[in-house]
Amino acid sequence: MKEFIPRRDFLKASSALIGTGLLSNNNHMKKIAPKAGEITLGHGSFTYKVVPNWGILDAGKNPVNDCHEMVEDAKGRLFMLTNEVKNNVLIYDKSGKLLDSWGHSYPGAHGLTILNEGGEQFLLICDNNRHQVIKTDLKGREIFKIDYPKETGVYDHPLQFVPTETAVNPKNGDIYVADGYGANYIIQYDSKGRYIRHFGGQSSVYDDNKFNCCHGVLVDTRDPNNWTLLITDRVNNSLKRFTLDGKFITRYHLPGSFVCRPVLHGDYILAACFRSTDASLAGSGYIQILDKNMKVVSTPGGSEPIYQNGVLQKQVKDDVHKVFIHPHDVYADSDENIYVPQWASGKTYPIKLERIG
Repeated sequence: MKEFIPRRDFLKASSALIGTGLLSNNNHMKKIAPKAGEITLGHGSFTYKVVPNWGILDAGKNPVNDCHEMVEDAKGRLFMLTNEVKNNVLIYDKSGKLLDSWGHSYPGAHGLTILNEGGEQFLLICDNNRHQVIKTDLKGREIFKIDYPKETGVYDHPLQFVPTETAVNPKNGDIYVADGYGANYIIQYDSKGRYIRHFGGQSSVYDDNKFNCCHGVLVDTRDPNNWTLLITDRVNNSLKRFTLDGKFITRYHLPGSFVCRPVLHGDYILAACFRSTDASLAGSGYIQILDKNMKVVSTPGGSEPIYQNGVLQKQVKDDVHKVFIHPHDVYADSDENIYVPQWASGKTYPIKLERIG
C-alpha cells in the first residue's frame, strides 16, 4: 500500500517532529514555559514547541517533492531525502541552513539509512522507481546496488520489488530490506549486499508472520543481550518484533496509527504516523513516542495516549493545531529536538520541534 492521498496546499504552520526525551537524563530537563502565540505539542514530559519557518529554502533553487526521511552524520549534519531529482539529498545544519545538496538520479527516493563502516559513514537509499537499494558515500558516490532478490524464488521480475526502508545490524553490517510496497518480504543481506534469507510476505488477513505494508524496519539494540527487529505492519496499525533471523516474537497494536517506520533514540522509539483513521486521510498524521516497554507516552500532533486495562485506545489527529500533513519520518537530535519530513504535504520542507518539557 502506498500513501495514496491527494496533495494539499501547504498549511502555513511549520511544525516539528515529535519531541521525545530519550536520553537517560531527560527526566531532569528544565521545563520551559511556552511564549504567547507559540504552538506546543505533546503530552506529559514529552512536549515541544514548533519552530517557525525552519529549513525553508528557495524552491526555485532547491525544490522538494515528498520529504521522506532524515538522518544525522557524525559531524551533526542533517541529511534529508526527497524524490525531487533536482536535489535528492539536502544537507542542513541544525539551524536550518542549507550546507550542500546532491543527487539527480533517484526519482523514487524513499528510504534513507546511515551506517558506520571502518570509521567511515555511508547511506542506503531505497528507490521505489528504480526498484533498488543503493549504497552511497556521504557525497553521493554510489558504492553498490541491491537489485530485486531473485535468489528468494518468490520474485518473477524486478518490478515486483519496491523497497521502502532498510536497517543495518551494527555488529556485523547485515542489511535488512523492507519490501513494503512490493511483495512485503523482509530480505536479509550481508554487508556486501549478498543474500542471506527472507521472511514474511503479503497477507490481507492478519497473520503474525506476514505483513500488510512492512513499510519500515529497525534493529532494536536496547537490550544488549537480545537484539531484535521491529517491523512496521502499517495497515494493521502495528509494530511487530522478530528475531534477527526472522522468527516472530510479539505484536504491539497501535489502534488508528499508520506507522511509517520505528526510529531508535536512547531508550525510546519514535514513529511518524502518516495518517490516523480510515475516514480522515488527507492532512492527518502525528508522531508517537514509545518507552522501553513499548507503551505510548506522548503523541505530538495527535490525541493523548490513553490505556484502559492495559490496552491503548484508538488515536486520532489533533484537530486544534493541525501542524502536520502526513509526517513520513521523525529524527531526534542530541538536544532532544525533533525533525519531521512529510509526504504529500504540498512540497513543504521539514518541520522542527524544540523540546520544552
